[in-house]
Amino acid sequence: MNKNMGNADRLIRLAIVVVIAVLYFTGTISGTLAIILGILAVVFLATSLIGWCPLYRVLGLSTRSGSDTSKAA
Repeated sequence: MNKNMGNADRLIRLAIVVVIAVLYFTGTISGTLAIILGILAVVFLATSLIGWCPLYRVLGLSTRSGSDTSKAA
């Protein structure tokens, strides 16, 4: 699994996770919306921590500087 996410991309995803968590724990979102955003937050958190996004691989994208995803990091 080669990393394909740059630092800016990872930080943006982590910021989105924080916003979703705050909205959930303050009771701003609930029900189906909370479940959908919660799943999205878990996916964003996981991809940010490992630096690899499966959707980027399918689409042939990389936000990592240098875009050389042939090297394992």
